[in-house]
Amino acid sequence: MSHITDVIAKIKAKNPGEPEFHQAVEEVMKTLEPTVAKHPEFVKWKIYERVCEPDRVVMFRVPWVDDKGEVQVNKGFRVQFNNAIGPYKGGLRFHPSVNLGIIKFLGFEQIFKNSLTTLAMGGGKGGSDFDPKGKSDMEVMKFTQSFMRELFRHIGQDTDVPAGDIGVGGREIGFMYGYYKKIRNEFTGVLTGRAREYGGSLIRPEATGYGAVYFGAEMLATRKKDYKGLRCIVSGKGNVTQYTIEKINQLGGKALSISDSSGTIIDEEGIDAEKLKFVMELAEVKRGRAKEYADKYKSAKYYEGKSVWDVVKEQGIKFDCAFPSATQNEIDENHAAAMVKNGCFLVSEGANMPSNLAAIKIYQDNNVLYGPAKAANAGGVATSGLEMAQQSSRWYWNREEVDQKLQRIMQAIHQQCLDASETYATKGDYLAGANIAGFVKVAKAMVAQGVV
Repeated sequence: MSHITDVIAKIKAKNPGEPEFHQAVEEVMKTLEPTVAKHPEFVKWKIYERVCEPDRVVMFRVPWVDDKGEVQVNKGFRVQFNNAIGPYKGGLRFHPSVNLGIIKFLGFEQIFKNSLTTLAMGGGKGGSDFDPKGKSDMEVMKFTQSFMRELFRHIGQDTDVPAGDIGVGGREIGFMYGYYKKIRNEFTGVLTGRAREYGGSLIRPEATGYGAVYFGAEMLATRKKDYKGLRCIVSGKGNVTQYTIEKINQLGGKALSISDSSGTIIDEEGIDAEKLKFVMELAEVKRGRAKEYADKYKSAKYYEGKSVWDVVKEQGIKFDCAFPSATQNEIDENHAAAMVKNGCFLVSEGANMPSNLAAIKIYQDNNVLYGPAKAANAGGVATSGLEMAQQSSRWYWNREEVDQKLQRIMQAIHQQCLDASETYATKGDYLAGANIAGFVKVAKAMVAQGVV
């Protein structure tokens, strides 16, 4: 049994009932096999084992009172995974599916994603099984204030800097920051994703989607291609999806889809700027369902109860580029096979771990340009890092400055992935390149800092 295989087996045995965490560990660790021979010090110092164990896990109850005066109780989580290269950094997810295993998978992935940004940020993640959908602003405020009453003691601008994720947008960040500021009596850069008026950064809302498209552009350039005329499938309808579509349009491509938990929209005419404005209002203001898009635009077809990838498979929709931007494991091997059959030659992941291991193998076996989440969607946390820098200096950059910095960071991430793939694995293997480049930097820092 190889050292890596042994590590994977031990982690699975020590952490039963956490399939998403097991999947993330296996996906990363298997690609790290070439580092074992090149870095015997990593084996000596048990880096492979240590990087899979969080520094600490905080779990707590979140009691709050709804609009009917009834007491509700949710679970809260914060996993501070690794701070070898900087303070813990990672989003908060509010969704009924949230459990410890999901938060651990997200925090583990965040270690390497943050490392790839070249900024000084460690990895962490948190959240709750609270569902903000269908809740009034007052209910969301009561919940987030209760959540922050416990979380505040575990975070700080030099300790742990949370941000948003699924279910946590500008409204939720605002309520949490306001309460943190009140109980700590300080104005600091402890939460990112804030509105511009109280310390946020321009381009932060756009950054994850823009970054995924920029990373895709770098991959396309290796084959002397660009987005002009390419048909693109995007899943989800939230923040990442919206700005992925916006940047695809700006670079000459055509986005054909949005989706949510109730179904999928396919618009063969493309989701242009006017239609995208409607999507943004639908998601952020009306908090409506995807079906309303088809009610308004007759060029669109609605597939109830189907994911984008189900529709692609069943309807044989032809397209060139995929941007899975909804949630983990939305694409399985059957979806991936259909994607390849229908002409897809590029996948740039906006969501965290949206493709399962079997789907990734199909991409790689069919020479699909595959941008794994920890590289392709790192633009969001990278711009959070830029927001932290602006907050610390009390100086704010204009839109063009932040966008240029984001583009340079995504170019640097792409180059790191290519360089690491060539040094340790197969040139052009972005999965191995991203994992190895992110890991080696953290591993060297851990060795230098001793057994802590």
